[in-house]
This record gives sequence, structure tokens and C-alpha cells, in this order.
Amino acid sequence: MSRQRQEGSPVSIPSASFGIALQTFAALLWLPQAALLAWVAQRLAAGQAGLDWLALIGGSFLVLALARAAADAWGVRLSYARARAQVGERRRAGLRALAGASPFDARRVAAGAAASALAEQAEAITPYLTRYRAARVKVQVVPLALAAAVACVSWLAALILVFTAPLIPIFMALVGWRAQAASEAHLRELGSLNAYVLDRLRGLASLRGLGALAYTRRRLRALSQSLRIRTMAVLRIAFLSSAVLELFSALGVALVAVYVGFHLLGQLPFGAWGASLSLGQGVFVLLLAPAFFEPLRELASVWHDRAAGEAGEAALAALGREVLPLPGGASAAAPAAGARVPPEVRLDAVSFAYPGHASAPLREFSLELAAGGHLAITGDSGAGKSTLLALVAGLLAPDSGRVLIQGETLHGANAARLRARMAWVGQRPHFFAATLGGNVRLGRPGVDAAAVRRALGLAHLDLVAERRGAARLGEGAAGLSGGEAVRLAIARAAADPACDLILADEPTAHLDRATADAVIDSLLALGEGRTLLVATHDPRLVARLGCSVELADPAPRAEAA
Repeated sequence: MSRQRQEGSPVSIPSASFGIALQTFAALLWLPQAALLAWVAQRLAAGQAGLDWLALIGGSFLVLALARAAADAWGVRLSYARARAQVGERRRAGLRALAGASPFDARRVAAGAAASALAEQAEAITPYLTRYRAARVKVQVVPLALAAAVACVSWLAALILVFTAPLIPIFMALVGWRAQAASEAHLRELGSLNAYVLDRLRGLASLRGLGALAYTRRRLRALSQSLRIRTMAVLRIAFLSSAVLELFSALGVALVAVYVGFHLLGQLPFGAWGASLSLGQGVFVLLLAPAFFEPLRELASVWHDRAAGEAGEAALAALGREVLPLPGGASAAAPAAGARVPPEVRLDAVSFAYPGHASAPLREFSLELAAGGHLAITGDSGAGKSTLLALVAGLLAPDSGRVLIQGETLHGANAARLRARMAWVGQRPHFFAATLGGNVRLGRPGVDAAAVRRALGLAHLDLVAERRGAARLGEGAAGLSGGEAVRLAIARAAADPACDLILADEPTAHLDRATADAVIDSLLALGEGRTLLVATHDPRLVARLGCSVELADPAPRAEAA
């Protein structure tokens, strides 16, 4: 099987319009089936039906029925395959948007809301593409064809159908506006609940320590109750739309049946083309009347799919709307080649301001850090220390000025390649539900078991690894202390053979003195033979690094050897 077919590429899947055309053709096959049944009724009433003749008509009816079922099943299958491919592409576009957004963008969609959009809300698009679009085309084609066929027999019956049909779309549109608003509110509530649950699960240990579990339970119960109310509102509107349709379709069929019945009894001797309807013609009209409303009934049954599907598409589109782009986010990192050489880092008159913020953390800032140098960036909270590290890492693009790594200006085309030689030790490193070694290795092909052992030893975690053995960490490093978590992040960086530039953001924050000293020892051991740039408030770490620059000045310039 080709790669395109495995990934659901549109090249290997027929157009969705072909599947819809097949379903529409299947619905139109009822015309010859109804004509055969009406002919049978006429011949039986006239006493002209023989067994051979009935067998021929029955066989023809059966062939048409099988053709109708096959065309409808094939059309549904093609529409579903195409819809799944389109949903997959929308999901990939949403993931690309998330991957292409800077992690320092405060407007990024919360992780729980993004997961809800990519998983649950994206699934609502499939029924919309598969069922609603086919039903909409059938409504535009099938009733007109059936009305024309009825008009060939009785113009009055055709007028009854034509004048009762518009009542259904009018009331469905009125209900649909409310249905779309209810679906959007329901999906927003679902995303908020997912984001809340994910955030509280991540901070469960802190909530337990602060005694806030009772409040969290009450808040979760309130959100769940709100989601239940939203869900019932959507279901109530869906049932209302179905009830409206059934009312008017039953009214239209009943009016046609009353007219045909009284006409055949001679009470309403008008409405036909110059003569009375025969029994066969009356049966033909009665068979087509329910089928005339069938596409409208199908449209009403999937009307809420339209509202949910459009809301799901809007949720996926919101993942990439108004985001701060990540330089080189769409590029794959190239593996580093050759011997590791610590790079020189230089910032040349760099300015940066976050969108929507009047003040700029960095304005005309310049910095030179020699190859293999160690430098501490200090300053008050909010002075721009983390922003400076993000600019060096290529996680943000400067508004003006240049960031140079080993003399090469960092930009979108080379950001992924330059980031491959960097390691980031953040304030809150993320760890997976895996062993210590697994969190160090991260599936990187160049990191073997020996490299993991050396990295754990450098971070002074070898005894911890020996004690834990094959035990797995909880999600978010549950089971490790704060200092052990930071040292595990240092071990993760030390295991990378291509890493020669270390960026550390407040590695000793919120740690006691003894634990902070252990982290500083591990960090300095990691920095041997590498360029090290650290943002910190810790005076002991600044003293150990030996060189620092403060971001208090409006346009400072610093040099470090």
C-alpha cells in the first residue's frame, strides 16, 4: 500500500462529490420502483396480471432495490473515507499550528482545550461532512425530481407538495440558529472542563499540600453540572427540530392522501390533466409523497451535525489564530555533524515586545558571550531574563536586531538546526510517565544506555536511579523532589552528544540551600566544555558562574569571556 493511501491522501480517495452523487442517484431510483408498483396495482385492479408477468415485474423491482442499496452504501463509504481524510488533514493543520506557535505566547490555547479540539471536537466534523452535505444535496435535487414526476400526473398534488415543503426549511432555520449557538456553547464548556481537569491533575500534589482539594471538587462538580445543562440543551433543540419536521411532513403527506382519496371517489374531480386519475396514477402519487419529504427529514435528523461540525471546525481553526510564530517551527532539526565546538553567542541591538503589551522587555539590547563562556543574566522579575533566553533559543523572533550563534544569524530557515545543538533547563521541566532512564533518553537514537548512566552520574542521580530501578515516574515527575526534577533535566541535557549550548532559566528557584547547591554543582559540571547562559536570582549561582549582566539598564551592553 502506498504512503499516500496509508495517510488518507486526497489523491487516493475519490472526490466527496462522487459519493454524494451516488447517494442522490440511489434516492432517485425510487421513481422507477414506484412506477412499477403503481403499474402492478393498475393491472391487478383490471384483472390483467399473470404469474409470469408478476415475476418479471418483481424481478425488475428487486434489481432496482439492490442497485439502490448498493449505490447508497458505496456513496456513504466513499463520503466517509473522504471525510476521515479531511478531518485528518484538519487535525494535522491544528497540530502544525500548535507546533508552530512559540511556547512563550500567552495566547496559546490551553493544553486541555487543544486536546479537546483535536480529539472530541474534531470527531464532530465527520458526521457533518459525511451526512449533512449529502442530505443538503439530496434536498436540492430529489424533491424537485419527485415533484416534477407527480406534476406529470396531477398538478394539484404537486402544488400541495411544493407549498408545504418550504415550511420545513423555514422552521428548521429558526431552530438551527439556536442549535448552532447551543453547540458552540457546549463545545466551549467541554474544552474549559478538559483544560481545568488537566491543570488540576498536574498540580494535584500542590492542591493536596495546600488543602484545596475540597474547593477543587466543588469547582469540578459545578463545571460538570454546567456541561450537563449544555448537553441537554443541544439534545432538546435536536429533538425539537425533528418534531417540527415530522409535523409538517405528516401534514403534507396527509393533504396529498386526502386529495387522492376524494378524487378517486369522485368528490374532487379536478387537479388532473383533463381527466380523472386512475388507480395506478393515484398509487404512484401516494408512493412519491412520503419520498418527497424523505430528504427533508434526513436533513432535519442531521441538522445538529451541521452545528456541531462547524463548531468543531472553528475550534480547530482557532488553534492557529493570532499566535506568536515559532521561528523554524515547521522545519525538522538536522542532526549535528562533526566534533562538538562550544558556540559564541551574540545579540546585536535586539528589541522585543509581546503582542498587546506596551512595554518592551528588551530594547536595543546587545550581548557578547565567548565560546565556552559562562554568564548569569540577573534582574528583577519581569525584566526580560526568560525572554532573552527564548530569543537565544529561537523560541521567539526579535522585533529588531540580530541573534547570532557562532556568527550565524538565527532566523526561521536555520532555527531548527541551531536549536538542535542547544539544551533548555527550565523552571518547570516536563517529564513523562516513564523510568528515569527513559526520561533521559527520550527516544533519541544517539543516546544509549552508557550515555544515560554517565548523564545520571553527572547530575548526581545515579543513587536515585539505583534505588528506583525500573519504577516509573508519575506524570509530571511525581515521585521526585523539586531538586531531583531539575537535576533530571540537567541529565537529559548532558546525555545529548550534540549539545554544546546550555540555556538554564532559574534552575535553583524555590529550592532550599542544600538542594540548590547540589543543582549548581550539576549545572556547572554540565557546563564544562560548553557555553552556558543562565537566568537567575540566586547570588550563589551568580558567584559560581563568575560573570553576570543585569537587565536593569534601559540599553545595557555586556561582554563575557
